[in-house]
Amino acid sequence: MSDIAVNASSSAGAAAQSAQKDNKTLSQADFLSLLIQQMRNQDPTQPMDSSQMVSQLAQINQVSATQNLQASFDALAQSMQGNQLLQASSMVGRSVTVPSGAGKLQGGALDGAVNVPDGGGHTLVKITDSAGDVVRTIDLGTQTAGLTDFHWDGTGNDGEPLPPGVYGLSAQVGNTAVATYVTGKVAGVGMTGADGAYLDVDGFGGVLLSQVARVN
Repeated sequence: MSDIAVNASSSAGAAAQSAQKDNKTLSQADFLSLLIQQMRNQDPTQPMDSSQMVSQLAQINQVSATQNLQASFDALAQSMQGNQLLQASSMVGRSVTVPSGAGKLQGGALDGAVNVPDGGGHTLVKITDSAGDVVRTIDLGTQTAGLTDFHWDGTGNDGEPLPPGVYGLSAQVGNTAVATYVTGKVAGVGMTGADGAYLDVDGFGGVLLSQVARVN
C-alpha cells in the first residue's frame, strides 16, 4: 500500500474518532465531512468509485429522513397527549360510568350499571362482602339491551345498613353472567405516559379515559 493510501486511511480514521467523541450518532453533516476528507486524501492512482459515493449519500439521506420522521411522530404524540389531557380536564365534576367488578359503598349508597345483551331478560345484581357472601340481591326485572342503571341504598337483604367499604359486584341476565359497572364523579385527571389520560373517579379510583363507558 502506498504512503498516500496509508495517510488517507489514517486521516479518515482520525476524523471518524473525532466525530464519535463529539456525538455517538453520525449525522448527515458528519458523514459529508468524512467523505470530503476521504476525497482530499484519496490515492490518485486509485480514486474512489463514484457509484459507491452515490450509494453512501443515498443511505445517509435515508437515515436522516427516518430520524426527521421519527422526530415528527414524537412531536405529534406529545401534542395529542396534551390535547387528551385538556379534554379529560373538562370532565372534572362530571359523573362517569366505568367497568368494574367492585364498588365502594360510601355515604350510604352505591350506583352502577349492568350491560344487558341483545334480547334482554330478567336481570339480577348481586352484591358480596369481602368474604364473598351475597349480602344483597337487587332485582331489576326484565330489561332491554344496553346499560341499565341500578342503585344500592347500602342495606342488606335483611334491611339493615351495612358498613361502608368495598363490595363485590356481579350480575346475570337469565342464566348468563354479564359485565357490571360503577358510577361516580370525576375528582381529577392525570397522564400515565403511553396509556394516555386517566380519570380519578370518586368511589372507584383511577381509570383510563379510553375505558369510560358513559358520561352522565
